[in-house]
Amino acid sequence: MIEEKDLCTCSHYKIVPRDEAGQKQLQNRINRIIGQLNGIKNMIGEHRYCGDILIQIGAVESALQSVGYIVLQEHMQTCVVEEVKKGNEEIMKEAIELIRKLK
Repeated sequence: MIEEKDLCTCSHYKIVPRDEAGQKQLQNRINRIIGQLNGIKNMIGEHRYCGDILIQIGAVESALQSVGYIVLQEHMQTCVVEEVKKGNEEIMKEAIELIRKLK
């Protein structure tokens, strides 16, 4: 089993930086998720109906999962490809472990 400390075989910065549009898209999605979380916090404070809160929690989980898949796709297409080209086949173990963690 891969230890958490062994997960990143490359630097802690992207080899291929995100383009400005991609960066902005991710930031916008995260900001919406933060807004949804604040809404849930307010709903709890207002003693709103549990079912309504759970629906909002499901929406946040789905939105966060979506962001995760975007980052994973980007990771596979850039960082992983770059490492494989360098002959680092261990990167595939990292990628599989990251996919497991994302689910």
